[in-house]
Amino acid sequence: MARLDLLTANDAPGAYPASWYAETAIGAAPRPALRGAERADVCVIGGGYAGLSAALHLRERGYDVVLIEAQRLGWGASGRNGGQIGSGQRRDQDWLERTAGRDQARMFWNLAEEAKATVRGLIERHAIPCDYRAGVAHAALRPGDVAEARAAAEKLARDYGYADCAPLDRAGIAELLGTDAYQGGDLDMGAGHLHPLNYALGLAGAAEAAGARVYERSRAVSVEAGRVRTAEGEVSAGHILLCCNGYLGDLVPRVAERVMPINNFIIATEPLGPERAAALIPTGVAAADSRFVVNYWRLSADGRMLFGGGESYGYRFPRDIAGLVRPRMLGVYPGLADLRVTHAWGGTLGITASRMPAFQRLPGGIFSAAGFSGHGVAMATLAGKLLAEAVAGTAERFDLFAGLPPPAFPGGAALRWPLLVLAMSWYSLRDRL
Repeated sequence: MARLDLLTANDAPGAYPASWYAETAIGAAPRPALRGAERADVCVIGGGYAGLSAALHLRERGYDVVLIEAQRLGWGASGRNGGQIGSGQRRDQDWLERTAGRDQARMFWNLAEEAKATVRGLIERHAIPCDYRAGVAHAALRPGDVAEARAAAEKLARDYGYADCAPLDRAGIAELLGTDAYQGGDLDMGAGHLHPLNYALGLAGAAEAAGARVYERSRAVSVEAGRVRTAEGEVSAGHILLCCNGYLGDLVPRVAERVMPINNFIIATEPLGPERAAALIPTGVAAADSRFVVNYWRLSADGRMLFGGGESYGYRFPRDIAGLVRPRMLGVYPGLADLRVTHAWGGTLGITASRMPAFQRLPGGIFSAAGFSGHGVAMATLAGKLLAEAVAGTAERFDLFAGLPPPAFPGGAALRWPLLVLAMSWYSLRDRL
């Protein structure tokens, strides 16, 4: 299978996808492209959560920062995702304790708690209009998943002092989410959800207000120690931060071999109306289920059902995204069959083999943070903060992640996708059975 350029394969250059997020974006005025030579202390490549957070935190430390984005700010996964802010790392504490030991597992937990607090703090401090709401439910499809959810909630309360996650039986999850499709689960009120693109654009505005120089439609075509080149310009900088996640392509192979791009898809329905929306999910929490190919959903601020999920076995988006995702929504909410789908869009995220993020130090003052594996709203925001610390010479927290590197995918970048297709085929079959 020929490899595609994911920055251009599925979307019009320089334009946001036709998503509900883009339609309701605040602060999306175009920024200029980089032309000519610039000099800075730090060049950030990538205008998603990690890059924008890094630019903001670096400016707050007094560094001169240039950020370049190949498309538009928040154009990638940061502006297309389900908007959920989960607790913990992408891997649970049992796995972290076995893999890294209890002491480091607690450090990872504390950093994940800091990640959520950082998001909430940035929203409050910079008055970012992104409709933040508390609460994420995890819906268990099978009885064994219910037992795992209960055990996880009990462990967090007992071993980590986290009392915001409560287990739910079948009746409890049905009452919370307005569906009989699940056996139970849990409700995490320390988690939350938001408008992801408006959060990214709010970070961008804060970084620019702090003095960062931000350029759009300025794709990096080469990276070497001290210099980043684009088609029409270049940036000389003592440090370079790679914040490209699933859209890195072949720019830096040592990062690409550990981060696999995958696609996911979301639909938005027409508004349900206040009474129907309140009857469906009365507390307004977001939800995700225990399928390997996860369903995730929430109500928008204007009462639409935003429902995500669905696998695809190619890097090109399917022609009929609504036709892929809508049946999954109706499997959970058959009563929504009368609603018209008004928006349907896809996006590309980065995953790793271990599902823990890939933090890497490369020669020549280059740092990379990527592979947030669907857990990026909070963790990519934190990554930007940790990248800023590393540039400033305090890298212990960055190195905690770098010390638990996800393995390279077998066969490197060339064989990542065929292996993923095999795994997705097996697990999607398991979900259906």
